[in-house]
Amino acid sequence: MSIDPPTGLRPETLAVAFGYDPQSASGSVKAPIYMTSTFVYPSAQHAKDVHEAYFDGTGPQVGQSNHIYSRLGHPGLDILEARLAAIDGAEAGAAFCSGMAAHSSIALTYLRPGDSVIHGRPIYGGVDMLYNTIIPQYGSHAAAYLDGTDEADVRAAAETAMARGPLKLIIAETPANPTAAIVDLALMARIADEVGERQGHRPLVVVDNTLLGPFAQRPIELGVDLCLTSLTKYCGGHSDLLAGGITGRRELIDSLRMMRTTWGNHLDPYTSWLVLRSLESVHVRTERAMANARGVAEFLRDHPKVAGVTYLGFLPEGSRQREVYDRQCKAAGSTFSFHLHGGEAEAFRMLDRLRLMKLAVSLGGSETLICHSASTTHYAVPPEQRGAGGITDGTMRLSVGLEHIDDLIADLAQALDAV
Repeated sequence: MSIDPPTGLRPETLAVAFGYDPQSASGSVKAPIYMTSTFVYPSAQHAKDVHEAYFDGTGPQVGQSNHIYSRLGHPGLDILEARLAAIDGAEAGAAFCSGMAAHSSIALTYLRPGDSVIHGRPIYGGVDMLYNTIIPQYGSHAAAYLDGTDEADVRAAAETAMARGPLKLIIAETPANPTAAIVDLALMARIADEVGERQGHRPLVVVDNTLLGPFAQRPIELGVDLCLTSLTKYCGGHSDLLAGGITGRRELIDSLRMMRTTWGNHLDPYTSWLVLRSLESVHVRTERAMANARGVAEFLRDHPKVAGVTYLGFLPEGSRQREVYDRQCKAAGSTFSFHLHGGEAEAFRMLDRLRLMKLAVSLGGSETLICHSASTTHYAVPPEQRGAGGITDGTMRLSVGLEHIDDLIADLAQALDAV
C-alpha cells in the first residue's frame, strides 16, 4: 500500500495516526484488528481482477486496496507499512514476523550464488550467522570491515568481497550491537556508487537502524537504499512482540513483498496492531530512556571496576567517529556496552547480584535489560571475531529503560560491589 504523507508533518506526528482513515472502520478512532485469514470477493470477475493486479500489476484493480489472503497482505499490514514508510521518509515499507525475518528476506531476495556482501564487525549475532554461516552454504560470500568510519578499512573489505564475486549488499549496523560502534552512511553510499561503476551494477546499501530508531537517525535521508528496523525493540517497546520492518524505494520493497508471499514470513494482524499502538509513544519513551542512559553511562565511566564504556555521547571531540556522529545522529540512544576489569567470572558475579535490572537478551523495552554478550547474543560468533569487534569476556550490553535513574544506579552500584 502506498499513501503519500502530508507535507510538513514531522515523524513524531506521523507515528500517531498516519495511514488510517477512521471512516474505513465505522469511525473508530483507532484501527481495529482485522482477525481474518481470507477475504470475500463480490464476484468471480472481481476475484480474477484482484489476482491479476497482485501478481501481474495490471488490470482494473491496480492501486486499489483489495485483499486476497492474509499471508499476501491484510488491512492492518497496509496501515503499518504506510506508517513505517512515512516515519522513515521512504516511498514504501514492508513488515515481517521478526527482525531476522526481515534481514533474511533481504539476503534471499538480493543475493545469488557467487555474489558477495560486506558488513561491519561487531554486528548482531543472528546477522553474523546469516552472512557467515547460512548464506555461504548457498554459494555467497561475506567480508567484514572493523571500522565503519575508516574509508581504507571499508574499501579493503569491498575489494576482498569483489575478489570472490560481485558485491551485491553493503550492510551497515549503526550503532552496532552491542558496542554502539558507528558507521559512516555517506561513506557507504559513496563506495556503493564507485563499486557500481566498476562492476556494472550498484550494490544496495542496507542499514540496520534498530539501536537509534527513526527519530534519532534517518538513514533514508542519508542516501541508503533500505532501512531495516527490528520493531521488536524500541518501536514495540514493551518486550511483548516480535516484528521487523524494512523501508526504501518502492521497487525494492515490492520485490521483498512478493517474495514474502511465498515464504510466508509476513506480520500477522494482531502483531501489526500491537506495533501500531506502540509507534504512537516510541518518541516519548526513547527520550526518557536516553536521559536515563546518559546518567547510567556517566556513573559507569567513573566506576573503578569498569574498564570502559562505549556510549556514543562519550565519543572524543575531534575524532573521526565523533564527526560522523555529529553529522549523522540526533541523539546517543539508550543501548550501549561497558567492559569490566576481568572476564566472565567477574561479569557473572555482577549480573547475579542485580535486583532491579533484568538479565535477558533483547533491548528497547520499558524495563532495563542487561546481558553478557559473549555468552548470550554473540555466543555463536567465534571468539576471535568477537574480539575483533570489541567484545571481551568482560563486556555487558545494557539497554536502559524507563525506571527512575537513582534506582538504576543504586542497583548497579550494589551489584558492582560483588566484583
